[in-house]
Amino acid sequence: MGGATVRAGPVPGLAFDDTGVPYLELFLGFTVAVYLLHTYLDVRQLRALRRPEPPAALAALFSAELYGKTQAYSLDKWWFSTWHGLYSTAETLAVFATGALPAAWRLAGSFLAAAASSRYWPASLLGGRPAPAWLTGEICHTVVFILGLYLANLALELPWGLYSTFVVEQRHGFNKQTAGLYVSDMLKQVMLVAIFVPPIVGGVTYILMVSGPLLPLYLWGFLFGLSLFLMTLYPVAIAPLFNKYEPLPEGTLRTKIEALAGGLRFPLRKLYRVDGSRRSAHSNAYMYGFFNNKRIVLYDTLIGQCSEEQVVAVLAHELGHWQLRHTPMLFGVNQVVLLSQFCLFTLVRNSSALPASFGFPTPAPAFIALILFQFIVSPLDEVIHYLSNVVSRTFEFQADAFAVKTGHGSDLRAALLRMEEENKGAMHVDSWYSAYHYSHPPLVDRLAAIDAGAAAAAKKGQ
Repeated sequence: MGGATVRAGPVPGLAFDDTGVPYLELFLGFTVAVYLLHTYLDVRQLRALRRPEPPAALAALFSAELYGKTQAYSLDKWWFSTWHGLYSTAETLAVFATGALPAAWRLAGSFLAAAASSRYWPASLLGGRPAPAWLTGEICHTVVFILGLYLANLALELPWGLYSTFVVEQRHGFNKQTAGLYVSDMLKQVMLVAIFVPPIVGGVTYILMVSGPLLPLYLWGFLFGLSLFLMTLYPVAIAPLFNKYEPLPEGTLRTKIEALAGGLRFPLRKLYRVDGSRRSAHSNAYMYGFFNNKRIVLYDTLIGQCSEEQVVAVLAHELGHWQLRHTPMLFGVNQVVLLSQFCLFTLVRNSSALPASFGFPTPAPAFIALILFQFIVSPLDEVIHYLSNVVSRTFEFQADAFAVKTGHGSDLRAALLRMEEENKGAMHVDSWYSAYHYSHPPLVDRLAAIDAGAAAAAKKGQ
């Protein structure tokens, strides 16, 4: 990959006259508006969480003591989220109001210039030759800038992560991590960022610098291939760095799961148990894999908390997503949205007003233009986030209905109640708050839908 000389002059694009558009002011105004909206929804949720009794549908299923514990956990998480949200918004406003991002860009350039000096590249090392030109080129500059932002954000968020893990989660009996494991995980994450970010950011920057009118297709194609690569690599090379995956032992649970998969013609190749309890008492299960190479992973916490029939019912729900093709549909929609955003990017690709508004040099460095575009289309991202949650909740109801249809309705109901008890989920949820934030329906709504589906199936079978 070369340096800044790869790009010669403006790149063709569907530019429009945006002279005088106050991009920075619009972005800051929208940031404040979103914060106020979220705060309003949070206040509504707080009122729901403070209700003295559980919902009528759950009153006979949970003791007053358990409701008090779930309420205390939900309120602790609410207050943590509220203060963190206020901090994040204030930090965002401060970063953009003070010009910290363009200052970081200049600092990255100064760092590379110093690194390219003879002080760091002695003649004896380079055989009398100067430092390589790519060291101070735009691609390397961008990579250093992004890595610097990552490290700065890591440092700023570290106190919040520590408090969440060792205070909030610890107080309610969920945290199982030691300080050593926490630090180890963080160092592994930094290592992965150091390995993957340079080639990814470098590749995107190169495409931005050299591509013509077909930039959206080239950029989308690169990221599409990258996503497939990472989805293939993650379960075999990345996830095992953090958890131990072992085949589910032979026994009645494995036999029941294989029977369920076989009855649905699910191409199950591997069935794993993962030591989720090493970090948290929360439970989960998921499946992954391409085409005829599917794998199912069960958290040991789920196996310990639920009966075998309940675990099978949870997997019947997950297999419902597969049978109804929810995952490829969501993946396809996400790809269309991504490509559409890249097409919109061509409108401001060569804008001078956009980088100038944020304090960057003009013409904007290639990757910086893409980042600034993401800032100004953040209103669209909010809409997409809301719509994706609407679709996700619909899919969850459909997967529950599939589990009911396969005869696992009562066990799924019992499993959801058991996981609610163990995970201390919020029993009261404000309707507006859940509509905006939740990708899964609230428990009361899921139970009502399961009961209705079971009743309909029983009536049909009479």
